[in-house]
Amino acid sequence: MKKSTADAINILGQFCGMRDVECLNTEALMAKYSILQADVFVLFGGSILEGGDLLAQAIKDRIAKVYVIVGGAGHTTEALRQRVHNEYPAIETAGLQEAEVFQRYLKEVYSCEADYLESKSTNCGNNITYLLDLLKENSIKCSSIILCQDATMQRRMDAGLRKYTSDDLLKINYASYRASVIAEHDNLVYSEPIHGMWDIDRYVNLLMGEIPRLKDDENGYGPKGKNFIAHVDIPEAVYDAFKQLQAVYGDITREANPEYASK
Repeated sequence: MKKSTADAINILGQFCGMRDVECLNTEALMAKYSILQADVFVLFGGSILEGGDLLAQAIKDRIAKVYVIVGGAGHTTEALRQRVHNEYPAIETAGLQEAEVFQRYLKEVYSCEADYLESKSTNCGNNITYLLDLLKENSIKCSSIILCQDATMQRRMDAGLRKYTSDDLLKINYASYRASVIAEHDNLVYSEPIHGMWDIDRYVNLLMGEIPRLKDDENGYGPKGKNFIAHVDIPEAVYDAFKQLQAVYGDITREANPEYASK
């Protein structure tokens, strides 16, 4: 039973945590897209700390010309503040927006920083619209963009960007981590450590919350529902895995918090 549950979690994790290239380096970008460098790299503040580590490596490797961190206050913000301050007490995070927390993390731990911060957005929808506003306001040329979000929300972030931009913009997804859940001594555990990773129950909660949002029906976020994102095709195997997890966990899918709705 635990193994089948782990398998179902991993099916949802792979679906939600899009990565369009296996590795984030110039060789992979050149091989798939014939570019050595993207115009813009964006880290979204909903990510765990692994996303900050990935951004620091991207800056070191010159993966993009411009680096942006996007994130105000949302449902993951307080967990990020606490995690960073607990691990790095020199970083005061109380009251900071997600983008500001990650910027301080980059400076303290890696001695680098992003070029721009967007710290007013509160959800995946205005994460995208405020990002696009920032690029326009600062006259940042952007014909290719790398999106990096928490793996649970990566596919929705991609769908949000697709809603507001044309196919002319090269969109490269690279979720901030890839998690593999395994059954060990009748417990569910991660196969390897991931920096700042959610506990298993929280990870499952976040993943399960994505499927109703991504499903393009009257209750979802797609064009047939709330029209927050572009259409997403959900493979039958993914929906079957979701239903299997519902049988185990019940209806624990995360409800949208109206406090973070776009105004």
